[in-house]
Amino acid sequence: MEPIERYRPVVDDWEAFRAACERPLPSAIRVNTVKATVERVRTALDEAGVAHEPVDWHDLLFVLPGDSPGNNWPYFHGWTHGQEEVSAVPATVLDPEPGERVWDACAAPGTKTTQLAAQMNDSGEVVATDNNLGRISALRSNAERLGATSVAVTHEDGRNHSLKPFGGETYDRALVDVPCSCEGTVRKNPDAFDDWSLSHVEGIAGVQKGILTRAVQVTEPGGTVVYSTCTFAPEENEAVLDHVLGEGDCELVEYDLPLTHREGVTEWVDETFDPSVTKAKRIYPHHNDTGGFFCAKLEVTG
Repeated sequence: MEPIERYRPVVDDWEAFRAACERPLPSAIRVNTVKATVERVRTALDEAGVAHEPVDWHDLLFVLPGDSPGNNWPYFHGWTHGQEEVSAVPATVLDPEPGERVWDACAAPGTKTTQLAAQMNDSGEVVATDNNLGRISALRSNAERLGATSVAVTHEDGRNHSLKPFGGETYDRALVDVPCSCEGTVRKNPDAFDDWSLSHVEGIAGVQKGILTRAVQVTEPGGTVVYSTCTFAPEENEAVLDHVLGEGDCELVEYDLPLTHREGVTEWVDETFDPSVTKAKRIYPHHNDTGGFFCAKLEVTG
């Protein structure tokens, strides 16, 4: 059995899902409001001869039907950044305010980090953490090109994130977009399932639980944590939420998302999850002509 077949029980309209997974993913960009406005970018793309179509659910996103996101001068000037539609969901849901302190737990290469900085008008502080030095180089480069001066970069494992370099202060919000099995990227990475193994899914789920646990610990009571992946696997999604909910310091909360989606699943194979995982959202490729994604919003209570 193909690994993707394991999701047949939780995906609506299976044939449409499979067909969508085999189509190329449209290119998309985000307007970087630190340096430009939507109208300025629209004019610049017109002048550069780059076709662009607005995304109806997010004012700062455009699909480029026939071009590469980085193959134009507005990109080089830091006015835009290549970002797939569903990749913009977590920071949008986190919704940080200017002046707040935010932790991006798995930050490189900086796409969501710089989105957070822009949402905060480049004020406050975005602490961007990653454990891969090569990817941190890309993170620094993107932050510089996009003018995100509120970003502070740390090289460490998110499971052991230290508050000491920042005076021991906790965060108002945390974004936990964890490394995952990347099944939902199959439209841009057709080989996403080629080396798939259940042992890898289960192994990386342990890392995800540790990072999300640490995010809850370092976010102040009443603060918000958003957890997201680009995989379909319940082991990396609902099971991770169930684990953290079992520790009693947070709860899942409802949120609005103007994209077609399905709620989190409460049962998978021989496991049953906390009923509140239905507040999480699953986005499948055939719903909105995007990649696959999972996103949940938590409030810290402890």
